[in-house]
Amino acid sequence: MSLMHNAWIERQRGLIDFSVANLGRRRGRNLGLFLAYTLLVFLLASVVMYGDALRREARLLLADAPELVVQRLTAGRHDLMPVDWLEKVRGLRGVRSVQGRLWGYHYDPAAQANYTLLAPNDAPPAVGQVEIGAALAQAGGLAAGDVLSLHGFNGKPYAFNISRVFEAESELASADLMRVNPADFRAFFGIEPGRYTDLALQVSNPREVRKVAEKVLNRLPGARVIAREEMQRTYEAAFNWRQGVLLTFLSTLLLAFALLAWDKASGLSAEERREIGILKAVGWDTGDVLRMKLWEGALLSVAAFLSGYVLAWLHVFYAEAPLFTAVLKGWSVLYPHFALAPQIDVAQIATLFFLTVLPYVAATIAPVWRAATLDPDEVMRE
Repeated sequence: MSLMHNAWIERQRGLIDFSVANLGRRRGRNLGLFLAYTLLVFLLASVVMYGDALRREARLLLADAPELVVQRLTAGRHDLMPVDWLEKVRGLRGVRSVQGRLWGYHYDPAAQANYTLLAPNDAPPAVGQVEIGAALAQAGGLAAGDVLSLHGFNGKPYAFNISRVFEAESELASADLMRVNPADFRAFFGIEPGRYTDLALQVSNPREVRKVAEKVLNRLPGARVIAREEMQRTYEAAFNWRQGVLLTFLSTLLLAFALLAWDKASGLSAEERREIGILKAVGWDTGDVLRMKLWEGALLSVAAFLSGYVLAWLHVFYAEAPLFTAVLKGWSVLYPHFALAPQIDVAQIATLFFLTVLPYVAATIAPVWRAATLDPDEVMRE
């Protein structure tokens, strides 16, 4: 049994060596095919990776979002909450907890970008200190211990000592973020004590979110209530047109790949057919010919797949996807070094493998099977 196994292994090694040599004999044609295949896999994998990474960023961004957010609308625009709204909502049945939140945007003319300022309720920075996101630090050349100077709502200058540059799992949420003390936030934006930008609610029973939202609307005329599911749909809507571009691009790539596979399956060149006839004439059986061509297709397609996938991974997660940035990250002006969190998705790799490698290898077998089953003299006369 061991001798048969060793003989089989040696036979496969011989077939692989012959396949590699055969690929080398037609290196110009195979190199062109390899480069075209690698390019297709690179573009296809980049599109899939980028779309998956954006969806992952959005999910991370909303993972800790409150179940309900209450805002006040004045003339259809977001306004500060009246002082008594917090207590009115706290007294509603079904509300487990409610917190007033302080957050807003500040435009920095020097960087020509908007910053998101947040005054956290839990573990805020000390008065006069600020914690900033990594992209903000990179854009301004800032680090922990530096001083960040901004002008408040009334033009008054404020100097914040940077206590920390934090890295969040989702850079989409943290890149332009500034965390400040609530007292500094109120002074910076001129917000009087007791007023908030919105309220964050957690409900006792997640199945009663809509019912609690109706109670809030009845109790607070002029309020707008936003559920977490609505926030998710908003982000999905914001990405929908970008995903449409991705899908259109993806369809084009799949069509190009289908044409490549069809061209391979449509037949062999006269040189390849004569080669098969010679191999049959010197004693190769049909199985040997098929295995040899199978190894050729597998070596070429797997090498192109690995090259294309690695290049796509580097393109998306380290080169910041320059081919897609203008279209797919058009919501920001701050993020010159905005980077999606690197990840390796086994299911994604398997899907791409089955979409690209297997169809191509299968396409190489069909014409070889037809030629290998013919009489050697007939094949060589064609």
